[in-house]
Amino acid sequence: MSGAVPVPSAARAVPAARRALLALDRYTTELASAAGCALLTVICCLGLWQVVSRFLLSQPSSWTEELMRRLLIWCVMLGVVVAFRRGALVSVDLMLRSLRGAWHQAVRALITGTTLLFLGVLLWFGTELLWRVRFQTFASLDLSMAWAYAALPVGAALAMVAVVAQHFDPVNEELENAQ
Repeated sequence: MSGAVPVPSAARAVPAARRALLALDRYTTELASAAGCALLTVICCLGLWQVVSRFLLSQPSSWTEELMRRLLIWCVMLGVVVAFRRGALVSVDLMLRSLRGAWHQAVRALITGTTLLFLGVLLWFGTELLWRVRFQTFASLDLSMAWAYAALPVGAALAMVAVVAQHFDPVNEELENAQ
């Protein structure tokens, strides 16, 4: 006998689950960041086309403004995922800075739980809204309104992964950069 204490399989499963969660989070956060940046570029190009078509060509584009608004919803929801993961949203940072030990962990758990509850509500009602508008189309585009409203449940689900990952592996850029 080598004297090594056997580790129960349940104890090994927790770090494996945490690693899997963090790997999923890393992938989804990078994807959300890249997609949000790409959408912001598309929005800027559409805005430029709106100005060119209106003022240089004297034939305003009827669809660009509506598409920009819908893409902006997606851009914001994808940006929220990145902000949650980086700890860049407004939080109870004064209280977190002053607390230590069990109280610090309790406040962090309360913040995580409250945030997950809010995102769960957004996911639930976003999905319900998506289902209700699936047959409606944009006024100037022949696309379902569901494409725009899908940003709510998709963003909320991705943000939930980011919030749980932030709880287990905190990245507090907000607190580190604050003075």
